Amino acid sequence: MTAPLGRRRVEISGRREAGAYVVLEAPDETAPRAGQFYMLAAAERWGGGEDERPFLPRAFSVMRARDGVLEFMLEDVGPGTRRLCELSPGDGLWLAGPFGRPFVPARDARRPVLVGGGVGTAPLAILQDELGAAALVLLGFRDASHAEGATLLRDARVATDDGSVGHHGYVTDLLRAELGCDARAEVYACGPPLMLEAVRALCEELGVPAQLALEAGMACGFGACFGCVVPVRGGNYVRLCVDGPVLDAADLEAVHAH
Repeated sequence: MTAPLGRRRVEISGRREAGAYVVLEAPDETAPRAGQFYMLAAAERWGGGEDERPFLPRAFSVMRARDGVLEFMLEDVGPGTRRLCELSPGDGLWLAGPFGRPFVPARDARRPVLVGGGVGTAPLAILQDELGAAALVLLGFRDASHAEGATLLRDARVATDDGSVGHHGYVTDLLRAELGCDARAEVYACGPPLMLEAVRALCEELGVPAQLALEAGMACGFGACFGCVVPVRGGNYVRLCVDGPVLDAADLEAVHAH
């Protein structure tokens, strides 16, 4: 759907924690698709001190959209995300969106395999809601605290870097084993660049189609600033905020850290 013009102010309606992550709920009547994102900013104290410039809005994939309520999965990794993680019910939130191209249905009746890492778990939750029980979910996290994020989805198989939960290793270990048993799949992935590059390379090796939701710092969210461009095959560039964030893995020679 077309995003409403301009940003709007809403009040946080819910907040909960899942290990290292915070989930914020906000009322909004838009109907996003899995893979789309919103630009978020706290309505108060959004920035440094009195004479300092405010932070830019932050781009977050929508985690769920139900009954007029949006959910977002956040992690405190810096001043901007820390301020958003502090928000509580009743606090004001500026949001704009939904923006970007979503995931699309699997080709040739292939079975969907969802692969996520860290906060890249978020768009897979709404995708699982869209796809239903047919979707296999594989998630990777650094440790047990972060692996609590897997509870936000249903029946996820988990890998952790330190072996504290599930498979000791990378989520791509689980993916390789799964595709080795049945390669007639289409992979949907979101996570950090190193994980996405491993997924892309593995799917290319095995001839499995994949859709990748790439992460990038975005200043505007609607294509004006060209701050989120990434290279694609043929020597061209695309803007992730309007041409993505979901790209076909076959269009990429590699996923680079942005």
